[in-house]
Amino acid sequence: MFRKENTAVQNAAGVQIVVDGVTGVGKSSLVKIISEEFNLKPFSEMFEDENRLLNKFFHDRAKWAFPMQTNFLTNRFKQYRQAMKVGNAVMDRSIYSDRIFARMYLEYGYFKPEEYAVYKNLLDTMLEHVIPPRLLIYLQVDTDEAIRRIHKRGREDEIDVERQYWDNLNRFYEQNYREFDLHHLLAIKVDSLDYVHRHEDREFMVEKIRKVLEAIDAQELDS
Repeated sequence: MFRKENTAVQNAAGVQIVVDGVTGVGKSSLVKIISEEFNLKPFSEMFEDENRLLNKFFHDRAKWAFPMQTNFLTNRFKQYRQAMKVGNAVMDRSIYSDRIFARMYLEYGYFKPEEYAVYKNLLDTMLEHVIPPRLLIYLQVDTDEAIRRIHKRGREDEIDVERQYWDNLNRFYEQNYREFDLHHLLAIKVDSLDYVHRHEDREFMVEKIRKVLEAIDAQELDS
């Protein structure tokens, strides 16, 4: 098994792995597993929302989408920079998924075109000051299963959101990663997996990640 004894991952600086996917898919749990199996430093999703912008957004999306998303973007940029400095990091979501939300909010009228232009300029500027992870893991899940998991964890700001919102978000995630060409991508369908409670599912995930990392190591040695 490719676990704590693997030195190729340990010795590389910066952000090694980012785990992404829609709300409720199981990103945090997988980050914990990866940190244990590959001896990486875990960075949970930063959620500083002292002004309750997420709650306000779900009550008036056109009014609060821009300040909320800009706040989240700024926090994720700061956290990603911190993870780069610490090194050997695995992250739960990152600045690389923020464009998904912006595109969705523009299409559904939550962002004005002028707000989207400002936001995109800010994001593009921030991306010039970060280095992509060696691997981005995209966890795919059907909308109904994502909603089931959202309700199971019971966060107040999420459980009353209508199904259409989560369905739209899922569609934008799928579109984003179909077009993705920035760095190595591993997409895994996780609807039927429970890698928290079932050992065989945990081993399945670890083995898939191990094989991709070994392939990346080989490419880097050949280049």
